[in-house]
Amino acid sequence: MNTDLLFTPFQAGTLSLDNRIVMAPMTRAFSPEGVPGPDVAAYYRKRAEGGVGLIVTEGTAINHPAAVSHPSIPNFHGEAPLAGWAEVVREVHAAGGKIIPQLWHVGMARSIGDLPNADALPVGPSGLSLSGEPLTEPMTKQQIDGIVAAFAQAAADAKRIGFDGIELHGAHGYLIDQFFWEKTNQRTDEYGGDLEARTTFAVEIIDACRRAVGPDFPIVLRFSQWKSGDYTAKLARTPDELARFLTPLSNAGVDIFHCSTRRFWLPEFEGSELNLAGWTKQITGKPVITVGSVGLNSEFTGGAADPHEEDNLDGLLERLEKGEFDLVAVGRALISDPGWPVKVQSGRKEEIIPFTPAATRTLN
Repeated sequence: MNTDLLFTPFQAGTLSLDNRIVMAPMTRAFSPEGVPGPDVAAYYRKRAEGGVGLIVTEGTAINHPAAVSHPSIPNFHGEAPLAGWAEVVREVHAAGGKIIPQLWHVGMARSIGDLPNADALPVGPSGLSLSGEPLTEPMTKQQIDGIVAAFAQAAADAKRIGFDGIELHGAHGYLIDQFFWEKTNQRTDEYGGDLEARTTFAVEIIDACRRAVGPDFPIVLRFSQWKSGDYTAKLARTPDELARFLTPLSNAGVDIFHCSTRRFWLPEFEGSELNLAGWTKQITGKPVITVGSVGLNSEFTGGAADPHEEDNLDGLLERLEKGEFDLVAVGRALISDPGWPVKVQSGRKEEIIPFTPAATRTLN
């Protein structure tokens, strides 16, 4: 297994990376009252020291009372949280790494009464749960404008405190994705309608963030077909539909698409071996990140679906060599072993600490 290509430099605009490995965003909830402390800074620094080219932080709450649904999910607003994140940036940069925050609003994935801010009702395009049941009122134009502005302020703050870009969380059935998804977006105004029209909310956020950070600050958009609780969901059922979905987002100013799948090796559409990232790169011409069970063994990937029993790196490297995608996001494998990239590069696979669910209960 020749891993050299995985460790070649990558450049996209002003974002210059030493290699193609991205730390995927993973909710850890180790920031009491929304403030990331020294342990969070040390956690991210270890991954930079371990050889990750780019770190995408766990999802962080924009400035809205119902943005997230756990009191220890980190905020990305307010003096103390932003000071904590500034320290994270300093530690990662000191280790030679690059880091971007994932900006997040969970929308209707929040239950009524969730903390923090138990009195804050969840918000969504049509007030529908992820299963399509009515829970609250549809968002007003004033609410939409306020959340767009909150994303833009978070982007400006990210640039101000030294991050290397931002990622917008538009995947997995959270707020931005709820506007994409017909099941949760039944609006009849400019924010609803066909698949292209349902990108309007995201386009406004991307545009507002671009104006807040200027032309050269990298903006990454994470999107997915699957949703939390509905792994078979499809925004786009054909390449043509995917093109209609991606084109307005690309034109709005996305620099890199982070294409979330549960298993990177599965083809997205019949008749082609390309995965979601491969199709996205072909359609938009923009750099793409692939993700989905990279570095996990068959116990966690479903076994028979992956021809590589012990790991799936051979198939990953074959696709990378073909140019199907540009960057590779690694998630749970990096929770257990922050040195995963260095060990892969040096051929020390036998030294890799395998992922176990117990690892998610600590911040090491």
